[in-house]
Amino acid sequence: MQSSNHVLRAGVVGAGAFGRNHARVYRDLQADPSQNVEFVGIVDTDFPRAQTVANEFGTSAFRSIDELIAAGVQACSVAVPTAAHLEVARHLMQNGVDVVIEKPLATTVAEADELIAIAEQHGRVAQAGHLERFNPAVRATFPLLTKPMFFEVHRLSVFSPRSLDVDVVLDLMIHDLDIVLAFVQSPVKEVRAVGLPILSQKVDIANVRMEFESGCVANFTASRVSTERVRKLRFFQPRQYVSLDYSRQDVLVLTVDDLSPDPAGMDPFNPASVVASALPGITPFRPAVAQQEPLRAELDSFLRAVRQRSRPEVTLEDGRRVLALAMQVVEAIAEHSRRVHLAELTRTPS
Repeated sequence: MQSSNHVLRAGVVGAGAFGRNHARVYRDLQADPSQNVEFVGIVDTDFPRAQTVANEFGTSAFRSIDELIAAGVQACSVAVPTAAHLEVARHLMQNGVDVVIEKPLATTVAEADELIAIAEQHGRVAQAGHLERFNPAVRATFPLLTKPMFFEVHRLSVFSPRSLDVDVVLDLMIHDLDIVLAFVQSPVKEVRAVGLPILSQKVDIANVRMEFESGCVANFTASRVSTERVRKLRFFQPRQYVSLDYSRQDVLVLTVDDLSPDPAGMDPFNPASVVASALPGITPFRPAVAQQEPLRAELDSFLRAVRQRSRPEVTLEDGRRVLALAMQVVEAIAEHSRRVHLAELTRTPS
């Protein structure tokens, strides 16, 4: 186990939108003396872009991963396009560097399996970058779980040209698939889905109905062509309703106090009295939520696991599990499209 006093040398591969955010947080961690973190630098195939980010956050830009490794990096964020996750993370882990890999973990389940095998073979700490697991509202919800039976989840965004290498399921919905899997803790029994390409060549809006072996049902809607930004998850469990707002980091709980009517308060000859007495009381409750930037919490957790050589909070196995489910959703959308001949209806006229 490494000492907490040991200066940990961190880096980033990928200087796009996600990589820039990771660089910002590492810069902030470096500025905090209690963290003992040194931000070594950032790598990108577009070296001028890497230089721009490095200049913004007071670190070094490198042209290759080998240069970053030679500079002594010990822990690294992999924030390159998904298709390059395996190649980049493999190179880092084979050279003794621990990694946190942005979601989705890989482009295929087979690639995810290879990442898991490499991490095990080389004894590396490897974390899947599922950011919402570190959202304070999500963390505050875990202790409230009893037996969730119905979810309604919405994740809507305005259109952006970023992340168009994957469809909306792997871009946005995968966050909520991961959270619901973590909440329900039950195998998936059935997936039904529909999706459409709107402004890109890939699916931009999707709706999914999922049933679990536990009997729980979850409805997901994800869109990157909305006129508003919504990040909400709501679920019902026996005698309770829970509403979670990811963006506001807020949780509201409504609990039924007593389902039993008070016989003393009922007049059997007055139906209105019976109904009024049978109405349960509802108690609203907002659990304490410690406000924090999820990415800061995620990287704090990653670096702590690196120092302690411990199991990450979100493992590569977790990332593989939700990737497999997301791919199942993608296939369900494709099957639905084939069944209703959607390609013919959405083809651009020549």
